[in-house]
Amino acid sequence: MSTFSAPRRSTSLPATGQGPPGVSLALALFAGLRLAGIAVVAVVDHLTGRTAGKSLAHSWDSVWYLHIAEHGYGTRIRITGSGAVQTDWAFFPLYPGLVRGLRDLVPISAGKAGLLIAWSAAVLAAYGIYAIGHHLYGRAVATTLVALWAALPHSVVLTLAYTEPVFTTCAAWSLYAVLKGRWLTAGSLAALAGLARPNGIAAAVAVAVAAVHEVIRQRGRVPRGLWSGVLLGPLGWVGYVLWVGGQTGDLLHGYFQVQSAWNSRLDLGVGSLRFVKSLLLHGGKVTFPVAVVVVAVSVLLFCLLCLDRAPLPLVVFAGVLLLLVLAVSGPFSSKPRFLLPAFPLLIPLARALVRACHSSLARAVLVGGTLATVSVAYGAYLAVLAHEPL
Repeated sequence: MSTFSAPRRSTSLPATGQGPPGVSLALALFAGLRLAGIAVVAVVDHLTGRTAGKSLAHSWDSVWYLHIAEHGYGTRIRITGSGAVQTDWAFFPLYPGLVRGLRDLVPISAGKAGLLIAWSAAVLAAYGIYAIGHHLYGRAVATTLVALWAALPHSVVLTLAYTEPVFTTCAAWSLYAVLKGRWLTAGSLAALAGLARPNGIAAAVAVAVAAVHEVIRQRGRVPRGLWSGVLLGPLGWVGYVLWVGGQTGDLLHGYFQVQSAWNSRLDLGVGSLRFVKSLLLHGGKVTFPVAVVVVAVSVLLFCLLCLDRAPLPLVVFAGVLLLLVLAVSGPFSSKPRFLLPAFPLLIPLARALVRACHSSLARAVLVGGTLATVSVAYGAYLAVLAHEPL
């Protein structure tokens, strides 16, 4: 039994390999809510004169990912009004590589391939989140955790041609492997997470910190495969960063210069504080205050996660993602999307909701229905009507 199992409840997968009890219901709830989101986006597309569903595959960054899948890297640039040269090297390779592979196997467009991969990955991610929740807290909390993740304000991203579903899948199952003491699996999946997104390094950090903690707890005894898993974890992220550096001619700094052109640089939160100050003084469109609220609530949930004494790898993973959101500049409207993979932040809320709704089915239905309605409606607004980067 891994040292990271919860002190409250620990349940292993059944010997039949059919998955933890209750997972089918959780995945059905997840799929139903996200299918509703897809339908509403398609309807709003149609009502605004677009091809129904166009916004699903061609929103903001998805255009760049699909172009990479079709034409490879180094084939598209954009020059901003300030003269910055934005290149496709800013986008990590796992998702466009999967899109290209599927498109080569099946005679479909890159857009359809991108959606199929994103939707499949979203279900696998929900499964991984349920497995973690069930292993630690049991069926009710696990189901609520998946439902909350599906009903977040920005969960529409899980149904777009974006990388968050792929990243969350790799990260969730990597964390589950850590909880089960499967270090090689954890490191391999962390390496894939690092190939999916710039903030994918959070999975490798979580594996490394958990491994060090395990060695200390075991008084120097090293479990099988632990150090191999630790070494594997950052290889995907480091490998791509160095490859981009090689393409630019500056091995160590080239990738960060590429990101700087996208206004993504380490500023220790100075840009975010200026943005919030400007928003308070001058106001802004609905996406901006919602983004501020999401980030603020995420900070609060992280504090509750720590007070809840959640397993260390979950705390580290969520903490690194939150730190990157707070300390790195960039479009503030995109920050809730960057936090979407930080599902451990929802654990305190899921446990509280289970306790609150335990004695009242009507209350559970009301809370769930309200969250689902807001998520579907706001998601359609973000995907089709909003003009700020998602």
